[in-house]
Amino acid sequence: MGIRALSALSCVGVLLLCSPFPCSAQTAPRAFSLEQVLSSPFPTGLVSAEHGGRIAWVFAAKGERNVWVAEAPNFEARQVTHYAGDDGMPIAALQLTPDGKTVVYARGSEVNSASETADPTSNVEKPVQQVWAADVDKGERGFSEPRLLGDMGCDEEECEDIQISPNGEFAVWAAKKQIWIAPIYGKSDAKAKALTFARGNNAQPKWSPDGKKIAFISDRGDHSFVVIYEFGRNTLRYVSPSADRDLFPRWSPDGSQLAFVRLVGKQMKQPLIPLSPLPWAIWVYDVASDSAREIWKSGPALDDSLPFLTEDKSFQFAGKNRIIFSSEQDGWNHLYSVATTGGAATLLTPGKFETEDVALSGDKTTVIYSSNQAGSDPLDIDRRHLWRVSVEGGAPQALTHGESMEWTPLEVAGKVVCLGSTATTPAMPYVVTASGREMIAKAALPADFPSSQLVTPKQVIFKSADGWEIHGQLFEPKQAAPRPALIFIHGGSIRQMMLGFHYMDYYHNAYAMNQYLASRGYVVLSVNYRTGIMYGRHFREPSDGGPRGGAEYKDIVAAGKYLQSLPNVDAKRIGLWGGSYGGYLTAMGLAHDSDMFSAGVDLHGVHDWSDFKEEIPADAPDHDDAVKLAFQSSPNAAIATWKSPVLLIQGDDDRNVPFSQTVDLLQRLRAQKVHVEELIFPDEIHGFLLWKSWIRAYGATEEFFGRELK
Repeated sequence: MGIRALSALSCVGVLLLCSPFPCSAQTAPRAFSLEQVLSSPFPTGLVSAEHGGRIAWVFAAKGERNVWVAEAPNFEARQVTHYAGDDGMPIAALQLTPDGKTVVYARGSEVNSASETADPTSNVEKPVQQVWAADVDKGERGFSEPRLLGDMGCDEEECEDIQISPNGEFAVWAAKKQIWIAPIYGKSDAKAKALTFARGNNAQPKWSPDGKKIAFISDRGDHSFVVIYEFGRNTLRYVSPSADRDLFPRWSPDGSQLAFVRLVGKQMKQPLIPLSPLPWAIWVYDVASDSAREIWKSGPALDDSLPFLTEDKSFQFAGKNRIIFSSEQDGWNHLYSVATTGGAATLLTPGKFETEDVALSGDKTTVIYSSNQAGSDPLDIDRRHLWRVSVEGGAPQALTHGESMEWTPLEVAGKVVCLGSTATTPAMPYVVTASGREMIAKAALPADFPSSQLVTPKQVIFKSADGWEIHGQLFEPKQAAPRPALIFIHGGSIRQMMLGFHYMDYYHNAYAMNQYLASRGYVVLSVNYRTGIMYGRHFREPSDGGPRGGAEYKDIVAAGKYLQSLPNVDAKRIGLWGGSYGGYLTAMGLAHDSDMFSAGVDLHGVHDWSDFKEEIPADAPDHDDAVKLAFQSSPNAAIATWKSPVLLIQGDDDRNVPFSQTVDLLQRLRAQKVHVEELIFPDEIHGFLLWKSWIRAYGATEEFFGRELK
């Protein structure tokens, strides 16, 4: 047990930190450090003010998280908050007041099942997730001192955007199953209070345009309601209550109507193994008449189920009396619009690609979205670019193109801003121009970030044993001799790795790690296996995926065989690494095919699907068969053939995968006499909060492969 440190070895008379294979004339010293390639400030939460042309975002730089702003037309960036140190306190739910003068945000992680905010710093004081406000303009001390608005303490399902009133005076948010409100410019002793009391778990608050009402969702378990709170009124208004599940309330621009999604209610004693459709509809409520009606509904096909992944982002009340929404009725996640009076929906984004981020133009007559549609480059299916289309339909217009990637679009003062990256440039904010794009806050990028030393991954496509077409990104070191190889397996599994730095911090780090591993002499193949996104619903929702059969593991085997066919790969030295769902598939590879996969690093992986009792209702008619199939689809079912060494990494306050999954696997591997090592982070969560935790985890990963892939 334990992690053995690498020693410095002498190669060709020079003291070097060698690559994880025998020293040779082709072995080169490490060109850049792990710390360097993980040093860029990662941007999230890009938002804009309704008036004034100001944008704001959060930069996370080596664990320090702060709010930044920039203004049109020049978009010169400046820092607003000044939190210091790798303190494990994320900033989320960022908003700007309508006049752009104040930022409001939540600081601290969501709570776990014991209502505890995560604290991986080992501090003796209990942290609290709280809502803060900070004025953008500098104060007497050189910057505006943030002021506390109130506690948040939400769980992962409750944590949503803070909502600012149209006059900019109040903030509301969901926490502790209620909707809370606080004055943004109140006295320092002003405290947040519950807006009202309602049974159930109340979330998704939305202000009416006149600021006199707030619509929200009251989730009662097997059904949910849209509820309207009106200031000055002592009773709540329930919008067309039913036994179904109502979601995503959206006000019309003039506040006279409210649109929402109605998903069928939960039905008892339903089978688990076959996938079942989730029919849904769009309803519009007229405030004055207190009446609602259905204007569109899905069909009975499985493809027409509610697309939970994108509906919250895409479902918007647009101009010209149109409502924008996502649907997968043709097997691909596309944008549609429908008139508020009802009728046939108009497909806005036809083609074999999928849409993701969605924003309306300032006048709400066009939709700006990100997608992986192929413009002039077929490689774009593994990238993201921005497009614009009228809410009434027509040919989409490409806003960005080329070897870059863009996401999170916004229209600000007549210009489109976004976040973006390339294969060798990390994520940063940009303004889109007629000739391309210009980086915002370029000075924040470290001078020693090793862009010039990174490789550009190649798109590769290969077939799985059952004929599925699988995409991947191949990182090849510059050395030509047969090298050890690694397969990176993303988590989710509803994710896609791309031909550039990723838009999620977890996978932005993973992409950087793959670059680092390539610099250390490994051939690295990042695999977009089935159950992932952007290749159609049939790819994302196979009938035999995950606990229903683990069919996606075939794609990992196919990746291994693809690597074995490459002349620059040593077929006997192939390893696996990945986190979460990627940890699951890493363990599957080591358990089922230790002859192919020589070693693996499993970060917070799932090892026994049958242990997730809440996902397997006891009243299901095929309950026993589902439990049996879930276990057979798990690494634990093949523990007897697991021979290859493994490094297990997890934080013990993981809110996504129970820590017991690692505890149990460790004992099973010990009994099997498998060489197993562990790196455990007390009080860390699934996506590590401390930058130093990522450095330790990735450093241990590279060191482990350096010893095991000899």
